[in-house]
Amino acid sequence: VHMFKGNDPRTKLPMILGHEGVGRVYAISGIWFDVNGEKIKEGDFIIWDRGVTCGKCYFCAVKKEPYLCPNRWTYGISVSCMAPPHLRGCYSEYIYLHKDTKVLKIKENIEPEVLVSASCSGATCAHAFDIVSPDFGDSVLIQGPGPIGLYAIIFAKLKGARNIIVIGGTKERLKMCEEFGATHVVDRNSTTIQQRQEIIMDITNGRGVDLAIEAVGHPSAVSEGIKLVRNGGSYLSLGFGDPNGSVTLDCYYDIVRKNLRYQGVWVSDTKHLNMAVNVVLQNKELFKKMVTNIYKLTDATKALEDMGNRNTIKSVLKP
Repeated sequence: VHMFKGNDPRTKLPMILGHEGVGRVYAISGIWFDVNGEKIKEGDFIIWDRGVTCGKCYFCAVKKEPYLCPNRWTYGISVSCMAPPHLRGCYSEYIYLHKDTKVLKIKENIEPEVLVSASCSGATCAHAFDIVSPDFGDSVLIQGPGPIGLYAIIFAKLKGARNIIVIGGTKERLKMCEEFGATHVVDRNSTTIQQRQEIIMDITNGRGVDLAIEAVGHPSAVSEGIKLVRNGGSYLSLGFGDPNGSVTLDCYYDIVRKNLRYQGVWVSDTKHLNMAVNVVLQNKELFKKMVTNIYKLTDATKALEDMGNRNTIKSVLKP
């Protein structure tokens, strides 16, 4: 949606949109194995890492943080369709996968529309919990009841969080959060900042949450969320997919005096994709509920408009 609105600086026109994708192998050049050592053959159902990295730079080879690779490019985001082989986005019937693309062969029976969100929303959320993991019995706040927020609920449950609180402004999405396992939901549209703070403090015995996750991409969420974290807690920001304004913080009171950890989370790597895929495979029925709208490829514009207007939770295009 950010790219559709022209807000993503990585956009290289003309291009084919679509960075989340799954599909069946139509043809293979040479011998190809997935990251688990499974041989890939024609007809196999696969999901792939949306980002392709060089494997040779400082971040790839030394720090083992390929998501920071300066040469990283992403299907449907940072590559134009002008140059051959042209088909580098998922809004198409066919897509050419680069030879360095890391793929996972899916042998379990699962609908493509249920699995596809693991490649971005799920993998990014897995990255977040890989960086900062709540302890058993912790309280976790999630700002944003969309796909990333829903994945965050599942990961928080798996980590043993006692209280999983979601703040959001759409009743349908908040209801979905409860189905996914949120213990408390707070409607942003019917509460003030002060009321939300009182609710959080009441749930956490006046301390604040151990971990807060920003999954909305709006500066106001950060300003509010940091104040809801306990002293010594952590705040993860992973909702900003494009530049969307600045945040004003008091470094002494909001960060230093609280001994607070503020951590950014940028995309993911194949390890996180594998984690997300396994989470979906173990929770098929829940993630099936998350997919509220399925569109034909020819209705891509309507799908993007509906998403931008928050008329859906997760939309999927089926060529």
